[in-house]
Amino acid sequence: MDFGLVLQTDPPARRVVELAQRAEANGFTHVWVFDSPVLWQEPFVILARMLSETARITVGPMVTNPGTRDWSVLASTFATLNDMYGPRTICGMGRGDSALRYIGRKPRTLQEMADAIRVVKDLVAGESVEYNGTKIRFPWVDDGWDLPVWGAGYGPRALDCIGRHADGFILQLADPQIFEWTTSSVRDAAIAANREPDSVVSCVAAPAYVGDDIAHQREQLRWFGGMVGNHVSDIVNRYGAQSGDVPKALTNYIKGRGAYDYSHHGRSGNPSTDFVPDDIVDRFCILGAAQEHVAKLKTLRDLGARQFAVYLMHDAQEKTLDAYGKHVLPALAALD
Repeated sequence: MDFGLVLQTDPPARRVVELAQRAEANGFTHVWVFDSPVLWQEPFVILARMLSETARITVGPMVTNPGTRDWSVLASTFATLNDMYGPRTICGMGRGDSALRYIGRKPRTLQEMADAIRVVKDLVAGESVEYNGTKIRFPWVDDGWDLPVWGAGYGPRALDCIGRHADGFILQLADPQIFEWTTSSVRDAAIAANREPDSVVSCVAAPAYVGDDIAHQREQLRWFGGMVGNHVSDIVNRYGAQSGDVPKALTNYIKGRGAYDYSHHGRSGNPSTDFVPDDIVDRFCILGAAQEHVAKLKTLRDLGARQFAVYLMHDAQEKTLDAYGKHVLPALAALD
């Protein structure tokens, strides 16, 4: 299992880069960043600095979307970074939540997401694409490469889209039951599209907090249930609260959900997340001492998770990163 770190690009950017360096020193292979350029600083500028000041880590957005930037601009950014630093980038792709809703726009369709994956991958690979009715290619890309694009989603149609079109699947919660259901749907879609299902890498992304004060950890991480709830609300609106297409383990908890304030998005103490119960925090996140993290990660790994990406939005960032490097990663590796 690989390990990633997920950060928000809050100023100062220097600290974001330093956390990326600390992650690399602790054995992490990936560093991801939020991509909502109004709520946080422009991520790709900071990703370039990360690449210049680390040696091995792969970096990318978790997640970008088809609506914030023109697809040719997005592809050009990845192709330029790869030309400067080698193939050390990855692209997480979704429909768009905070990045678009915060500026008064709606998330894009799954078809747009699938089309964007194809256009971005082909342009970075140095191929010609039909885009807006025009044939385009980057004339400065001589030796393109296959940019990994991983899709994020929860609902049946999103999982089908990811299985058919993406190189990987990002599940933004660490509940083994929901992971098993979602990855099964992704694999079925890959098979239906005549793809090798094992070629679609599965990544679990969720907050992790190493420590002994569970009550404090829950309050620090309750924001995550609210963030996931935005996507779950979309699923319920589409399929209905009692739909057999979606497990109640994912949807039941949003019954008390009210309005959501994106100005507190992804932050501890988010007042829009009071509806999230303790058991959802426990299921969706990883809390407790290091051995409890190892046990849950082993379960997820045995179910097929190839990466665990740690959301680090809480008050023990360095402590948790170092605990993973010193205790969690070695203990999990010893179980192989």
